[in-house]
Amino acid sequence: MSDEKQYDVVVLGAGIAGLTAAVRSQENGLSVALVEKTPAIGGSSAMSGGYMAFSGTEEQAAHGVVDSEDLFLADMQVVGQHMSDEKLLRAYLDSQTDTYRWLKAKGFGFRVLERSAGQTVARSHLSQIKDIVRSLADEFVAGGGDLLLDHRAVELVREAGSGGGGPRVTGVIVRGDDGVRTLSARAGVVLATGGFSRSEDLLRTFAPEQLAAIPYGGLGNTGDGLKMAWKLGAGLADMSYVSATYGSHPETTMEFHELLTAYYWGAIIVNTGGERFVDESQSYKLLGMAVLTQDQGLGFQVFDSKVRAKSEPGVPLADIDMLEDIGHVFSASTLPELAEKAGIDPVGLRATVDRYNAAIAAHGPDEQGRTGINSGVGDLLPIDAPPYYAYPAKALMTTTYCGVTVTPRSEVVDIDGDVIAGLYAIGEVTGGFHGAAYMTGTSLGKGAVFGSIVADVLAATVAVDANS
Repeated sequence: MSDEKQYDVVVLGAGIAGLTAAVRSQENGLSVALVEKTPAIGGSSAMSGGYMAFSGTEEQAAHGVVDSEDLFLADMQVVGQHMSDEKLLRAYLDSQTDTYRWLKAKGFGFRVLERSAGQTVARSHLSQIKDIVRSLADEFVAGGGDLLLDHRAVELVREAGSGGGGPRVTGVIVRGDDGVRTLSARAGVVLATGGFSRSEDLLRTFAPEQLAAIPYGGLGNTGDGLKMAWKLGAGLADMSYVSATYGSHPETTMEFHELLTAYYWGAIIVNTGGERFVDESQSYKLLGMAVLTQDQGLGFQVFDSKVRAKSEPGVPLADIDMLEDIGHVFSASTLPELAEKAGIDPVGLRATVDRYNAAIAAHGPDEQGRTGINSGVGDLLPIDAPPYYAYPAKALMTTTYCGVTVTPRSEVVDIDGDVIAGLYAIGEVTGGFHGAAYMTGTSLGKGAVFGSIVADVLAATVAVDANS
């Protein structure tokens, strides 16, 4: 490589957002460089459960699920506590079908349909996300794209516009084993650099209490893209809502990811004293906030044989069989015995379950305000059918779900709301989409959807420049 190379587009980050933007830009006839800080593609996307949220799909129709864009929008607004930018949500809804069909046309199927966190109907489509990112990367390279692994973006290049126009981002300086060089971008630079779950400095600045969560997410998620945009005056959104996700075993590591959401099928969550402390039907991001306030940051998912029977082997978030096989689930024929095995106060657990069961039987108010199994939907189930089970879990800092402010066209805007020309952002480096919490599947979903959107915006930009 020379010290400077020209492209139409430079994309930073090779997760689902960056890969989608790169491949679709390539399909639109643009020359693209895809820069990845780590030695491998995928980032947090490849470490995720693989769910994407779509409505109006073939899978929903096959399962008799009645959904609509209006219901999807309402659910996202509720789970985000009406703190989301509705323009971003509507942009997602307007483009979701195109992205869904694009993925399907490439042979990427969805093997399971689930109703997950924040959903009143099933719209979580389970993908083979590792296969998707690998296939998209292969397609990108085969199409002539430059994939630069082990290259870190260190500074955005901003120059005066042609003809005396305002300043514009025209490229990025990257550093690799082969030195420092500039990649110029005629249409724009796209930040797809993920969140900052691996940045102690940024977490300490915006959410110091989250340092107690189990660190997770892509190793490259240290907030580089956010910092570069922030340096140019980019606005920030949703920074006060950073929270880890509840449901991972205390021994979770980079090499083995597990997350159980038995509380969405009827389990309750108790602390070491056997006391419930939260409405279990809420988003697991809000549950993560709650569990960090408990002794040892620990919450036990407690359930009986009715919930145990709902295990789905091989399905992320739902595979109790696997968790039991590796010894992460306690079981016993009585609640006191279960409590002793798990390290929960037996008296406290017995009293909590008795109150919970009594409230269900009397159709009375629940002490934590729980009215349904998941997002207020689904009848509550008494915990009364032995054997009984307990799964100890903590909050896992998967990603931060906040970041730079953007328009529905993925243009980065500054603190005054003005577009920073030539700079775009997609995926988890952006804020404003999720609000206070997120719906399962909208994280990967927004990466793919806004990756598609920005590719079309960039193609239109090149076309305008060519004709001017």
